[in-house]
Amino acid sequence: MSAPTLRLAAYNVAWFAALFDDADQLRADDGPSGRHGVARAAQLDGLGRVFAALDADAVMVIEAPEQGRGRSCIAALERFAAHYGLRQRRAVMGYASDSQQEIAVLHDPDRITLIHDPAPGSATAPRFDASYGYHDPVTDAPARVRFARPPLELLCETAAGSVFRMIGVHTKSKAPAGARGPEDLARMGLENRRKQYGQCLWLRARIDAHLAAQEPLVVLGDFNDGPELDDYEHLFPVSGVELVLGWSQPAELQLYDRHARMGLSKHLAGAPASARFRLPDGQYISALLDYIMVSPDLRSRARRWRVWNPFDDPACYGDPALCAALLAASDHFPVTVDLAL
Repeated sequence: MSAPTLRLAAYNVAWFAALFDDADQLRADDGPSGRHGVARAAQLDGLGRVFAALDADAVMVIEAPEQGRGRSCIAALERFAAHYGLRQRRAVMGYASDSQQEIAVLHDPDRITLIHDPAPGSATAPRFDASYGYHDPVTDAPARVRFARPPLELLCETAAGSVFRMIGVHTKSKAPAGARGPEDLARMGLENRRKQYGQCLWLRARIDAHLAAQEPLVVLGDFNDGPELDDYEHLFPVSGVELVLGWSQPAELQLYDRHARMGLSKHLAGAPASARFRLPDGQYISALLDYIMVSPDLRSRARRWRVWNPFDDPACYGDPALCAALLAASDHFPVTVDLAL
């Protein structure tokens, strides 16, 4: 008998918090959302259709609704799920962020049990609610970094009894938001790149601890990175994504993501894209920013990596309603993988 299949998804939902009021109720009206030219009701309906179409057992939600200031990320997500009749009806989050953007997971409790369970910290791999010291390759000096949105570390058990670890990630954006003039643009871009690099070093240290303990591991989310995506990459040994994947390490310590292998192979025509951003001149640019990485012991169990890109995925393209929903819902597209567990 074949092993049951578990579907995992990672989905950055642009400004999810703007779709709820201060009582965590859905704002399904014609008011503006955080999406350019998209009303709140349209974005919510788009998200409802996309979550249902994904049919995932667990969705790692990046930029989940706000936690704090009287607002509850869990309540907002579970109300969203109830409103659209989703089977991913239970939410879990970890450490709250410093912003209105959280990392949380919506899941089907009949299929999988998830617990926020950060592994103990160490001097070389502290917990994500602390800070991390590293050597900055640009300044050639010690540096320290923290996460504005701490990664979500989960202990996971399927209904069939399989146990594994999962880490939801949203690393530092390298975009120099708020920059004024070329000098400010360059300064902020480099500073953000250094922080992102430090965060990826820290994440890799936590990954190494899980692999040393022989724990099956899935690392997924928005990494805001990939080779040749900024002007400062030549100052760093590798991109943050390559660092997290561990491609400079022995095979038994490397994580695997099919889209990463395709996108980082330098064959531009074959590169998948998980995000689509509108530029100031009205044009759009696409990039691969969202990943689902699995440890070596899960690689043989992983099936059908998929980016739900309405322009590139035949099933999405062939469904006009789903295409419209994906474009209204976010500037990122979900990524999924099926695991035989």
